[in-house]
Amino acid sequence: MKRLAKWRLFSLFTIMTLILSGCGEPFLSTLRPAGEVAKTQYDLMLLSTAIMVGVIVVVTLIFLIVIFKFRRKDEKIPKQVEGSHTLEIIWTVIPIILLLILAVPTVTSTFKLADVSPMEELNENGERDVLVVNVRANLYWWEFEYPDQKIVTSQDLVVPTGERVYFNIKASDVKHSFWIPAVGGKMDTNTDGVNKFWLEFDQEAANEAGDLFYGKCAELCGPSHALMDFKVKALPRAEFDQWVTAMQDVEDPAKAETPLAQQGQEIFNNSCIGCHAVTPSNSAPEAARLAPNLSNFGERSRIAGILDYNEEELKNWLRDPEVYKPGNKMTGTYGQLSEEELDALAEYLMNLKVQD
Repeated sequence: MKRLAKWRLFSLFTIMTLILSGCGEPFLSTLRPAGEVAKTQYDLMLLSTAIMVGVIVVVTLIFLIVIFKFRRKDEKIPKQVEGSHTLEIIWTVIPIILLLILAVPTVTSTFKLADVSPMEELNENGERDVLVVNVRANLYWWEFEYPDQKIVTSQDLVVPTGERVYFNIKASDVKHSFWIPAVGGKMDTNTDGVNKFWLEFDQEAANEAGDLFYGKCAELCGPSHALMDFKVKALPRAEFDQWVTAMQDVEDPAKAETPLAQQGQEIFNNSCIGCHAVTPSNSAPEAARLAPNLSNFGERSRIAGILDYNEEELKNWLRDPEVYKPGNKMTGTYGQLSEEELDALAEYLMNLKVQD
């Protein structure tokens, strides 16, 4: 009875695993490719899986045939066979053919996906024709710099659809890994070198995902590694250009409009601005890039990448960031703020917007 109970429990867990493996969202699944890179990698996955399944099926069939056809039926010793040159050639040649079938498209795709030469090419005006984004990974947040557009943002990566976007990626503290599951495989970010690659974002898939994909850190980097998220807003080129123009035209995004927000701005200027920039320009001093850029904080979909975007969650984060992201560098900074000060600071931050 105990064995039967264990088997029932095992069967239940197996069924639950199969059911849950089908759960997910299009913006998080690697099995629903949302771009050229993801589609190429997905096709390679299907090819390798088909080859492996085919080998397993053939070997299993041969195994079953041998068991049933050549099983011992009496006490006689069967005829002893030294070997077959034909069979040996066959089972040597077949794996070689299968490896070639897998190796050729894999190597071809590897060189294709590694080609970042367009990001180094300049047109007759001395400018690049492609979009380049510098990604900097930090404990536990992301910075995105558009060097040609001279703007910086954090936590929200904004990209155009239907074209290749090129990335320079680096870490500022420990090793991280940049990964947008639905759009392409991960790429490590190191502290002592820059990795380069490109991604393409499909417009139809972006529409299905509500123009929003999720990015993750795919390298264990500390106690809040699993919470190191970022969002990707994939927009048509015209809308992306509008966003760039809005970011470039901002002169004073930190100007407070209400008395409460003005009080919050004063608190911010006295304690936060040393690490947080409130301008989208990449000309901000390095000291103001030690923490996420907050110039368009009022337009984000999440707080700290993980919390629902509302004033109450913002105040919860400011009270004690350690509760939500253990080990983050902001921990212990705001424990002394009163409820009135939290209200004022939240009012100021929630109204930091570049676009209405």
